[in-house]
Amino acid sequence: MPYPITHTDAEWQALLADKAAEPGAFQVTRRAATERPFTGKYAAHWADGSYHCMCCGQKLFDARTKFDAGCGWPSFSLAVPGAITEITDHSHGMRRVETVCSQCGAHLGHVFEDGPTDTGLRYCMNSASLNFTPS
Repeated sequence: MPYPITHTDAEWQALLADKAAEPGAFQVTRRAATERPFTGKYAAHWADGSYHCMCCGQKLFDARTKFDAGCGWPSFSLAVPGAITEITDHSHGMRRVETVCSQCGAHLGHVFEDGPTDTGLRYCMNSASLNFTPS
């Protein structure tokens, strides 16, 4: 799927290095890897602000929609409208819904329909794919 923002692998690696992204950020965002639970810098992060795509900077989530799902990854009940593209994921013998940035296609995580809020959604994200901006 084509996205408005595209780069070569080398350009993405350089961009992530310039942003001082976590060491595994390229594998997570460009190769759909998953960080280990409870290891990401935003798993237990509760400041006011917003979460943006680590690759292109697009705003993805408002911190007010973050909740503790107990799963070890940052979880949100609602994404910024139009910020996320959902893709059916059949990897690892499962059927899940992968979430990617709608601007650059960066892998963010997955969305599940088991959230505790009125949306019923749990956007389960990798910290390595996010960049936090305080209010």
